[in-house]
Amino acid sequence: MTDLQPFLDKAVEAARAAEAIIRRYYHGDFEVEHKADASPVTIADVECERAIKAVLSQAFPEHGFQGEELGGEQADADYVWLIDPIDGTKSFVRGYPFFSTQIALLKKGEPKDELIVGVSNAPLFNGGEMACAAKGLGATLNGEPIQTSGIDTLAKASLSLGNIASLAASPAWASVGRLIGEVHRIRGYGDFYHYHLLASGRIDAILESDLNILDIAALTVILREAGGDITELGGGDIDLPTRSVFATNGRLRDAIAPFVADWDEARDAPKG
Repeated sequence: MTDLQPFLDKAVEAARAAEAIIRRYYHGDFEVEHKADASPVTIADVECERAIKAVLSQAFPEHGFQGEELGGEQADADYVWLIDPIDGTKSFVRGYPFFSTQIALLKKGEPKDELIVGVSNAPLFNGGEMACAAKGLGATLNGEPIQTSGIDTLAKASLSLGNIASLAASPAWASVGRLIGEVHRIRGYGDFYHYHLLASGRIDAILESDLNILDIAALTVILREAGGDITELGGGDIDLPTRSVFATNGRLRDAIAPFVADWDEARDAPKG
């Protein structure tokens, strides 16, 4: 198997390059534009993505890219970096630190493509949180090994819901509501944070909709390497068209699955 450590090391370096730009702009004056879907974008988003690409393309010129702001490049390469330079731009714009940089490496292959490296860096949250992983190398949070919890019953489980409005708009919401009544605690941490919590054993499951692969590609690698499992809400594999997540600590999937069995990815996933 290819040694993945050099890929992970460069992804960390790229995340730190973006962090320097984020720190320069945070709480500063900058223009905010809006995309066609009304989501905001700033000069910081664009500069961060350029900085990430510069680090990675210099190290791996044969690799491709798919970025949130700058789009695709060499998309047919054997290795493609998936980049969201500031996931949570709305938080960044409003001046609170609930945002992160997401960098993942996708290896093309048969029978399917595979996510093999992930870095999730929230530089201004809680003094800074960087979660990292590569397939077969385990997962870390701020350099310390992490693993999911041992909770194996709904009565003891903490469940986090992401993008609750889109979940509630689904016909499957009634069964999710029944699940809420079964678990020990319900929260709505959202974005990078509930994945960091799940991977490090502090919550036990996540249901989320209205997202895209750039939001969760890196977090998928981190969670799996920490002992968790992650699919679409409908049970499908995480891949480029993914719009929803059903993730657990690796012990609660069978208990939760009946409550999301009515989710239909084609029907319920947000369009756009």
